Amino acid sequence: MNEHYSRRRFLALTGAASGVALAGCSSGSGGGSGGGGGSEATETGDSGGGSGSGGSGSWTETSTVEMTDELAFAPKQIQVSAGTTVTWENVGAVAHSVTAYEGEIPDGATYFASGGAESEQAANDAYPDQGSIAQGETYEHTFETTGTYEYYCIPHEMSGMVGSIKVV
Repeated sequence: MNEHYSRRRFLALTGAASGVALAGCSSGSGGGSGGGGGSEATETGDSGGGSGSGGSGSWTETSTVEMTDELAFAPKQIQVSAGTTVTWENVGAVAHSVTAYEGEIPDGATYFASGGAESEQAANDAYPDQGSIAQGETYEHTFETTGTYEYYCIPHEMSGMVGSIKVV
């Protein structure tokens, strides 16, 4: 009977520690290396928005998102004007993807996924042969329709690698 208690306690403690570790990885802190002088990132006080992956918090006004070895999009929540091209750059050694949640984009918006898939299912089926973004590579998409877009990294979604874009 002690064996079950010990196993349960171990699993509970491991789960709690994992949750804390993942929360730290997906904090949305840019923290990139390099001394780029004119950063266009600013925080806004708006905490409303998406229905899932982005959660509440500040929106950063920028058109560049880094994909890191910490399995995070940085920043996690961005805000851009309609017509802006957003660039995702893999700044780490681990390959990533950018894949929209098909049901979490505005009505009438163009679906987006690295690799050019036209649906979420097609993106998942094609990965990693299509859609994988290696170290130093980028993916771009222009957002024309206003609203909130939720997206994720196919291989790292379960690790919390998700993001949101608010187009105003």
